[in-house]
This record gives sequence, C-alpha cells and structure tokens, in this order.
Amino acid sequence: MDTAEYDLIVIGAGPVGENVADRAVKGGLTAVIVESELVGGECSYWACMPSKVLLRAGAARTAAADAPGTGVTTSGGVDVAAVLRRRDEIVHEWDDSGQVGWLQSAGIDLVRGHGRITGEREVTVADADGSESVLRARHAVAVCTGSAALHPDIEGLRDAAPWTSREATAVQEVPASLVVLGGGVVACEMATAYASFGCRVSIIARSRLLGGMEDFAGDAVATALREAGVDVRLGTDAVRVHRLGSGGDGGVAVTLGDGDVIEAAEILVATGRVPRTGHIGLESVDLEPGTWLDVDDTLRVRGTEWLYAVGDVNHRALLTHQGKYQARAAGDVIAARATGAAVDDAPWGTHVATADHDAVPQVTFTDPQVASVGLTEAAAARRGLEVRVLDIDLAGIAGASTQSADYRGRARAVVDPARDVLVGATFVGPEIAELLHSATVAIVGEVPLARLWHAVPSYPTLSEVWLRWLEAYGRPS
Repeated sequence: MDTAEYDLIVIGAGPVGENVADRAVKGGLTAVIVESELVGGECSYWACMPSKVLLRAGAARTAAADAPGTGVTTSGGVDVAAVLRRRDEIVHEWDDSGQVGWLQSAGIDLVRGHGRITGEREVTVADADGSESVLRARHAVAVCTGSAALHPDIEGLRDAAPWTSREATAVQEVPASLVVLGGGVVACEMATAYASFGCRVSIIARSRLLGGMEDFAGDAVATALREAGVDVRLGTDAVRVHRLGSGGDGGVAVTLGDGDVIEAAEILVATGRVPRTGHIGLESVDLEPGTWLDVDDTLRVRGTEWLYAVGDVNHRALLTHQGKYQARAAGDVIAARATGAAVDDAPWGTHVATADHDAVPQVTFTDPQVASVGLTEAAAARRGLEVRVLDIDLAGIAGASTQSADYRGRARAVVDPARDVLVGATFVGPEIAELLHSATVAIVGEVPLARLWHAVPSYPTLSEVWLRWLEAYGRPS
C-alpha cells in the first residue's frame, strides 16, 4: 500500500478545503487535498454559481421591464435554452481541470478518491478501482466535506426519487411543473428561477418563508412569488408522496396535512442540510459519524489537538463565503501552530472566526432580493439586548424612484443604544445585494452612529437609506 506524508491533509476540495490548504502552504507547510468528486465542490458545480445563473435572466427581465424605453414587458418568459447554455459555461460542463490546475499552481497536491480517517493524523484513500493509499499528517487533518440535502421522513418520499438542489441546478430539461418542499433560501431561489422559466411551481413550507430572517423579508418574497404565479402554501406539511403512472414513471402526487393533493412533474426537497461526515472514519477517533463537528473559534475540533472541521461540517454558518472566511483562519492557525509562531486567538484575531457569531452576511437572490447581516430583532431579544429598530420604506428614497415608478422595498436597522452601534441590518428590494457590505463593515467595525453621520451617501442612490436610518435614530446631543 502506497504511503505519503504531509504537514496537512485536507478532506474535501471545495472552496473551503482549497482555502485551508492554500493558507497553510503560504504559511510554509506542505498540503494535500483528498477529493472523491469534482475539485471546486458544491458551490462551483451545483450551488452558488449555477443557481445564480438560473436566476439572473428572470431578474434582468424584471429590471428591464421597469425601465421605460427598453421595449421589455413582464409578459413572456426567458430563453431557457440560453440560460442553461450559460449555466453549462459557468460550471465548465462539470469539468474540474481548471480547478486542478489552480491547485498545482498553488503547490497543493491532489489525491482522487474517498478519504476516511483511520487513526490519529492518518487518512486512508480508496480509489475508484478499489485500491488504497495511506496519507499521514505531521501536524493536522482538516475535514472540509460540506453538507448534503436533508431528506425528511415523509411517507414515500425516497421512493419518489426527489430532486435535491443538485438536480435543480443541473437540470437539462425544465419540467412543466415542480413542487418544492421547504421555505428556506434554496426553496425560495429555485421557486423564483423555475417560475421565470414558465414552469408551474408550488412551494410548501411548514411555517413561513425565510424563517431565520426578519418576518417582513419572507412576507415580501411570498407576495412576489404569488404574483409570479407560484402556489405558495404556508403553515402546512407534506405527509405523503408517490409517483404516478403504472410503473411509477410519471409525475408526483404530494398529499398535504390538510388533505389537499398537489400534482407536479417533479419534486424538489429543500428542507435543510445534513453534514457529510457519515463515512469519513470519525469512529476511529472516538467521534460520532454523521454528526456536525463541534469546534472552537480556531476551527479545531474540541477534544483534539490535530483535527479541524471547517465550513458546513461545523454547522456555524452554512454559507460559502463564511466557510472561506473560516478556512483562512484555520489555514493560518494550522501553519502557526506547526511552525511555533504566535497564535492570535483573541476575539477578532487573525486565527479565529469571530464573525460567525455576530456578523454573518447573506444574500437571497429572489425577486425581491433579501440581504441581511448580524442580528434580527428577534435574535437580539434572545441575546438579552435592548435594541432600537429603525424601519425605512425604500420607495421614498430618490435612488429607488430612478429604478422603478413602483419600487417596493424595506430596510431595517437593529441598533444597540447602549453602545450606539449597529448590530443587525436587513434590506429587501430589487437589486439591493450591493448595499449589504457597508452594513457588514459597520457591524464588524462597531462604527459609532455618531461617526456615521459623516459617511455621506451618494445621491441619488439607495445608499441614502443610511441617512434615513440616522435621522430616525436622532443626532447625538
């Protein structure tokens, strides 16, 4: 059996694993990545990148229809074939040779196959032909295997061969109808995209849409989906699913808790995520397979000195950009510990992921877009913070009127008056994603509101919402 030794072994070659290895190599270590699928991971081929392409044409058409003189109207649909061709370009036809080339240029080795931990600082890799090799780490092993779609326990669901986000973003032929289970980001984005394709969409959510965000965000998305022709069912469950047709090769029938039955050509399950830790050998180091891995702020698995869990697998923030943020911290701290350099593990230090707790930004690319960072009003209350909430109707801002005569949007600031700083912000409206980073900077930097009066927003832009927030809060005495 072949063996090789490196300073760091990374299991999983998505953006998170790539960044852990890259930072460690830049810190003077040797590193190898083990990957059983495509280098570049979920984000590159089945999630962030292709999904945004699927959403772009519908969003652009809506924006163009709002601008008199473009000749574009809200009637008619998008050119689905052209959208799918562009999707294929973005995912490089599911060919990862470009990503492999980047690994080589960065000085990171790649081993293809399924990696499992078989002992302390040891990973055994099984190749497609069944042969095995052993990798040993001088210093650390990082688990960066991500997450997979959760299949809820619904009668008949598994037998119905449901889509997950992978099938939805990799579709080759858009079905005539689609039923979506779930009310989170994936469910809302895919409902938005498929409705723009002319597909008849139903969405079934146990509570409301976008449940972890401010209530008005989910309400606005639900309203927009209904206006786009989507059948939005809230506060209900699917209790049974079965395939139609004599051989189970037809569409699906979904029975709801209230007795209603919805039929569609396909069904998409988007009810949550589970960690991809079930078959990576955690039991060999006394950890429970199939569970989220508990880490400290340096991303080291608690109770170990050598094992790290970065990205989705630690369940801190299931977002690519947060995983990459964690990866930078993890790669740097692994290199520091390996070389005996000082470790900066104080809050907001070089080697910790403090922002996972208080300043996680996220954009939901529905129509309208939802962009949020930090604490919601409800989350602040759970923290015991006495906050002030500042709500602004974006339609009253000059920048909104230049975009559309019927602009609909809302922005909420959550302020901690004890410190006079912003602790949360949510923007809902067309094309408001680019507003988010300014709020992220204000929260991370704990910029006093008194100082923000001197950050003058450009006119006429939606950034004037910052001035409206300050005016609502009141000038310092």
